[in-house]
Amino acid sequence: MGNTCCGPDEAGASTNDPTWRRILWIALGLNAIMFGVEIVAGIAADSRALQADALDFLGDAANYAISLGVAGMALVWRARAALVKAATMLAFGLWVLGSAIWGFFVGASPDPGTMGAIGSLALAVNLAVAAILFRYRSGDANMRSVWICSRNDAIGNIAVLAAAIGVFGTGRAWPDLVVASIMAGLAVWGSAEVSKQARGELRST
Repeated sequence: MGNTCCGPDEAGASTNDPTWRRILWIALGLNAIMFGVEIVAGIAADSRALQADALDFLGDAANYAISLGVAGMALVWRARAALVKAATMLAFGLWVLGSAIWGFFVGASPDPGTMGAIGSLALAVNLAVAAILFRYRSGDANMRSVWICSRNDAIGNIAVLAAAIGVFGTGRAWPDLVVASIMAGLAVWGSAEVSKQARGELRST
């Protein structure tokens, strides 16, 4: 489980808090916008790391929408929603891993300038979202899954910037592909964390 696990009443009050809902709407909007920006830039720059991060933004926007939908419901429903989100995180991770492996075989020519610029913008957005979600990092599985998504996104953006530097310095695509693989690992790890806590909450109900 996470650091602490709120009981049903405490967690229910938190997830139905107007401030919590407002934060999720802000996070949802920012993630939807960044998906559009990054998917276009990722395709134009031939960067699988940027494309993977764009899909992560899309997945997060969907996850925030699910969290808004179950806010205030009984703990069992929030835990079930968290399991759905864990499954999407796992699917994203496996897709990114497959894309990176494919890139190693077919080759790629990512543009480090675009990677650096868009990666910096994405990092700023994810740090802002992570900051406003920080107080909810130790809530129930549903709340914790939102925090984990934002935390992983910020880490992934730092990795994208490192990949941009690596591509620029080496003139090769492998740093971009390695970072895409790391992002896949983060998604799988986050999925396992959320799933473990959600299953524990379901057993306690």
